Amino acid sequence: MDFSRIVLFSAISFCFFFLPIQGRYRALSQISLPPSPAPSPAPQAAFLSSGGTVSSNSAAIFNVLSFGAIGDGVTDDTQAFKMAWDAACQVQSAIILVPNHYSFMIQSTIFTGPCKTGLILQIEGTIMPPDGPNSWPKNNSRRQWLVFYRINDMSMQGGGVIDGRGEKWWNLPCKPHKDVKGTKLPGPCDSPVALRFFLSSNLTVQGLKIKNSPQFHFRFDNCRDVHIDSLYIKAPSQSPNTDGIHIENSNGVKIYNSVISNGDDCVSIGAGSYNVDIMNITCGPSHGISIGSLGIRNSRACVSNITVSDSTIKHSDNGVRIKTWQGGSGAVSKVTFNNIHMDTVRNPIMIDQYYCLTKGCINQTSAVLISDIIYANIKGTYDPRSPPIHLACSDTVPCTNLTLSDVELLPARGQTVLNPFCWNAYGALNTITIPPVYCLLEGTPQFLPQLYADQC
Repeated sequence: MDFSRIVLFSAISFCFFFLPIQGRYRALSQISLPPSPAPSPAPQAAFLSSGGTVSSNSAAIFNVLSFGAIGDGVTDDTQAFKMAWDAACQVQSAIILVPNHYSFMIQSTIFTGPCKTGLILQIEGTIMPPDGPNSWPKNNSRRQWLVFYRINDMSMQGGGVIDGRGEKWWNLPCKPHKDVKGTKLPGPCDSPVALRFFLSSNLTVQGLKIKNSPQFHFRFDNCRDVHIDSLYIKAPSQSPNTDGIHIENSNGVKIYNSVISNGDDCVSIGAGSYNVDIMNITCGPSHGISIGSLGIRNSRACVSNITVSDSTIKHSDNGVRIKTWQGGSGAVSKVTFNNIHMDTVRNPIMIDQYYCLTKGCINQTSAVLISDIIYANIKGTYDPRSPPIHLACSDTVPCTNLTLSDVELLPARGQTVLNPFCWNAYGALNTITIPPVYCLLEGTPQFLPQLYADQC
């Protein structure tokens, strides 16, 4: 391995080892090695007509079939994809075409940049990984499947399917199972994220169908200016940790016009994320749309300028949720949840600063400050097993400036309207709410350490 590749691999390994993972505590593996340099034969450049699947007058087409891909769903097509990527990466406004009517099996790998601008990965066929952990090569990372590293100005689009083939991963004995006892057995429990973008910018992901990821479907780490539109993400409601889209240490992210149904959060927003706009999402069954979890293992987390609007959440464990661990620090601020319809959601509005995966969690004095949160025009029905509004803030660091207006939540069945739950939550009701939130404390707390207000 030459010196430049050693430096690249070391930098990637360092970043991924220290990046926090949302929700559950798990150690991070090193990212897989960059692909070997592709052989040099250039593909035959082609141009699609105006009636083709790619609208372009001058872009060169790099069809993976031209690089030796078979597309029978069994043959390993990884090398053909690497060769097509490396060739297209050197051409301005190139198109890598994954053609329709083929199924391509690709091993865990990383596609590296920087590339020339305007690169398009046009997926019209089906892409899939090896079928489960027993088929996964021992030397390949089990933490991620397809990684895109240091890419600027790229579009991933098309009418094709990315099939994560996750069922055999979900059925590992170490995964939580929905049986009578909910038991799980000890043992290695790594599962790959399907698509991961790292240190990349000016990204567009649109039009694709992705299903049954072993773990998160999409993850964006240290990315900026990301536009996600018209995705269809689907996994069974009991599939563990199958978040639809996870964002970490990223800014300028737009998620629009998508349908997500899975076994965890439809969208989860992790530490270091800001300027995130989520609009016209149909979410559920799922765990809802979440900020967090934040502050795990006494870490510092800052999230701000988040908007979720014009969306529907249905048949989900949660609606719009902010979740933090005890002992963390930092702040969540300037968040707006607006015009959201709830359909039989167990916890439509939720702040949980006591997030924990075990019973008997230790109550600590430090906490992530939550402030300037707006809940506006949130209406629909809730599962009456839980109160429709749950605002559980830290004992020592109260939530401040929570604002509710035009909130109307009724039980999906029965006549009893449950009272909201509040703990150390300060804010104001701009309109009458249903049910009334009498437990919300007025004004501002008398004591709030300046430390918390300044640290983000």
